[in-house]
Amino acid sequence: MDVVFCLELVGGFSINCSSETGGETLSLNGLPATGNVTENSSAHVLVYTFSVILSPSPSEVASGYPLIINSNPLTKAFRIDPGATHTYKVVTTGDPVLDYETMPNSFDLQIYVNDTAGASDLQILTVQITDVNEPPVFRGNLADQTVMIYILEGNRTPPGVIYQIDASDPEQSQLTYSCTPVSESFTVSQTGTISSTKEFDFERDPHTYLLNITVTDRLGLSTTRTVIVNIINTNDEPPYFATKERVYRIPEENSPGTVVANITAKDPDGEGIISTLVYSISPPNMHFSINPFTGVIYVAMRIDRDAAPLRLHPNISLVIRVEDNPSGGQTNEIEITVIIEDLNDNPPECSLYNFRLEVYETATTGTLLLDLRDHCQDIDVEPPNNEFNFTGLSGLGSNKFTLNPSGSGRIVLIGDLDFENPDNLAVEEYTLTAVVQDIAQPYYTNNIYIYIKITPMNEFFPVFNSPSYVFNVSEITQAGSSIGKVSATDKDLPFTGITYSIVAGGGTLSYTNIFWIDPNEGNLKIIATLDYETTQRYILTVQASDTEKLATVSVTINVLEVNDEKPVCSANTYSLAIPVDLAVGTNIEGFRIECVDRDSSPRSFRYFINSGNANNHFTFSPSAGSNISQLILASRFDYDSGLDTIWDYRLHVYITDDNLLSGSNRATALIETGTVTLSIKVIPKPTTTTTTTPRPAITLLIRTENVYSESAWYVPFLISVGSMLVLGLLGYLSFLLAKYIRTYCPPKPKADKRPLKNTPEKKKVKKEEVWEMTKINTVFDGEARDPVTGKMYEYNSKSGARRWKDTKESVEPGIKDPLAQEMTKINTVFDGEARDPVTGKMYEYNSKSGARRWKDTKESVEPGIKDPLAQVISTAPANSSEGKDRMRTASKQEAGTTVRELAAENNMATKPSEGKAETSSQDSLKLHKPKDGAGGRGSSSPGRSPVPPPKIYPQLQPKPALKNVV
Repeated sequence: MDVVFCLELVGGFSINCSSETGGETLSLNGLPATGNVTENSSAHVLVYTFSVILSPSPSEVASGYPLIINSNPLTKAFRIDPGATHTYKVVTTGDPVLDYETMPNSFDLQIYVNDTAGASDLQILTVQITDVNEPPVFRGNLADQTVMIYILEGNRTPPGVIYQIDASDPEQSQLTYSCTPVSESFTVSQTGTISSTKEFDFERDPHTYLLNITVTDRLGLSTTRTVIVNIINTNDEPPYFATKERVYRIPEENSPGTVVANITAKDPDGEGIISTLVYSISPPNMHFSINPFTGVIYVAMRIDRDAAPLRLHPNISLVIRVEDNPSGGQTNEIEITVIIEDLNDNPPECSLYNFRLEVYETATTGTLLLDLRDHCQDIDVEPPNNEFNFTGLSGLGSNKFTLNPSGSGRIVLIGDLDFENPDNLAVEEYTLTAVVQDIAQPYYTNNIYIYIKITPMNEFFPVFNSPSYVFNVSEITQAGSSIGKVSATDKDLPFTGITYSIVAGGGTLSYTNIFWIDPNEGNLKIIATLDYETTQRYILTVQASDTEKLATVSVTINVLEVNDEKPVCSANTYSLAIPVDLAVGTNIEGFRIECVDRDSSPRSFRYFINSGNANNHFTFSPSAGSNISQLILASRFDYDSGLDTIWDYRLHVYITDDNLLSGSNRATALIETGTVTLSIKVIPKPTTTTTTTPRPAITLLIRTENVYSESAWYVPFLISVGSMLVLGLLGYLSFLLAKYIRTYCPPKPKADKRPLKNTPEKKKVKKEEVWEMTKINTVFDGEARDPVTGKMYEYNSKSGARRWKDTKESVEPGIKDPLAQEMTKINTVFDGEARDPVTGKMYEYNSKSGARRWKDTKESVEPGIKDPLAQVISTAPANSSEGKDRMRTASKQEAGTTVRELAAENNMATKPSEGKAETSSQDSLKLHKPKDGAGGRGSSSPGRSPVPPPKIYPQLQPKPALKNVV
């Protein structure tokens, strides 16, 4: 038979269900049972022993079992320890300690065991706590320490209660109190009160009493604690001074802590805390302090006899006070005097220890430079402590200067200081050391340093190394090149340098300064181009300065000629024409070239054709050695055989100035070349001979010379910048003027020449359409502020209809005349933007006229947007075909009509219907439709004349329906 055990315990601990086969079970032998243990048991006290019976199967008790599974924290006072095989003991842990009075008297321990085969068992062990008699316990201060009680002697503490004992018994039994040894001075009552029986005298009675207090319960258990009673002495006698001396002398500058005097006093009261006397200085003195317990007076801070007020009054009076109780007891006072004696404790002091003097090199011997005694003093009070002298003048220059008389501090010049004297080694500054020293011990000294700077005098003029200078320079020397150097010397020492400058010469009409001189080195440089043909010599005046004295020298600069000018010919470009059969050797049209060269002889020219001379038909005669040469036909033209194919020749002629140079010199010499361009047209033979009268050819030559100078670069720059600024200013002013005219002076609108009504054709029947519409009641469900006028208006969020809030009139776009609206579209300046609250679209507006248009489409903003009247106007037929579909012909006497009904909804879609007609009233709105063949303004259909927009009559009365009557 199979048995299923399932155990669930309270407290969150659960055991899995297990199945046991009959005859093979795990059990706790000896449980359930009851065990006993006394309270206050220590750890490892045995409570109960049990064993575990395993099933016959080969299994063992699982590790960690059996165990106590109670969730109550008090069950931690017990644990299970293993004993013999399969035997276990329940023992105490000692934590917490079992207490019969404060804990439950019985515990049910749930013991659970499990084996390796999965079998388990759970049993209950009931533990009974046995009460035992416990001794009484002290509480309060006596619980864990000895209590000390202090009693003042005399009548300050009369006989009575001095302490209350606090004790209790765990079993709540009655307690008794006793005191050992028995004392006549103290008693203990049965309620635990300790009382004194007399007034104590500190001088006759013991100073301390030890009382052993014992408390006992009814079964005889007791506890003892000690109470110590101390008798406190009181102060009733003033102290007195034992020191008889009243005047003390000390030198100044004693270090802090130096003993000045030892004041002693005694207290008749003797023992106790009143025997500790306290000393003080009254009132306190900043120079002295006193040990409050020994009476020794010390130096508290530096005492300077030389400083006020001790400089005039060196005696210090001190009042010494002694007190036998810091909190207020018996006191006594004496006065002593301390005299401060002067010492030589200050060295001589000077206002400066570093003196800097300046002396001209021409100063004479015997000159007084400085009196040191005017700058030094000794602040000691009494002589000889405040007396001093000067000694030991040493250092570089001690042979030039001395103290005269000796020890006086007067420094006098005794030597020569001239820089130009070779014996002086050109020393610019002398350094002297003087010693100022006390006359009395310990002979304090201080060093004084005197720096004497020798100021040189400018005694000599600069002298140039040469009385004049001559430099030769080629005219093609590059700007910035060095051409020579001038040099000058100065005998003055130390050498301060010489500055060179050009004070005269070196200029031309084009340049103020052609030459530049290095102010420090004297190197001459050219800063502009030279031209031999313009100026062959420059004479400069160069100045040398040593900041005070000047010297000048003449510098001659010869410009050397160089072949740097190109040959310039009187004809730079020519156009010539010659017949094809011109004879060889003929001067072509009498043309001759005449050239000049500013730096070459006329015989130095050579002429040659560089390019364009196909088949060498042309040459110059003479080809060299003259400045005039003629153009000669060198060979005949042959177009018939095809040898010549060019009819227009363009000759590039080079003229060089190297004719007088040999072949070897031409490779290294500087050669300049001029150019001339000749255009020659060859004229073929005419088929018909025509007699013509030759006319003399006139050639106009225009010579242009560039006189621009690189140094005047700023001239075109300033002209260009100024021109751009002027043009920009003029453009900006033109823009402002146009804007002003457009804003404040709009053009006068042109008259509309369109006919008010088209004349009907003779063969066509006049047709007229009249629309009668009645406004309906519109619900205005929103409000907004007009950005142009600032007025509030109401609007319908669906149809877009709007009206002013205060007058209830329809909101017009600002200009009610349709023609004016059209003119506004053309001429109005829209100077503002706003967002339509109905459609949410942005529109532009004119802040003066109120005209508006949509920002994206530039179309005019209609007054009602979706207003039925606006719909009818905007959907009017644009051609005659639409009118024919919607009209019927009728005579003037008949009332045949075509009726169109408009929906009275907020969306108001137009829908034609027939069968209804209404008679127009005074409040109806009549619109005359144009006759057949009339097109709207702006229509693209040809043959249509413009028709003015229909006139709108305001003040419409609301009617229940809106209809069109034709």
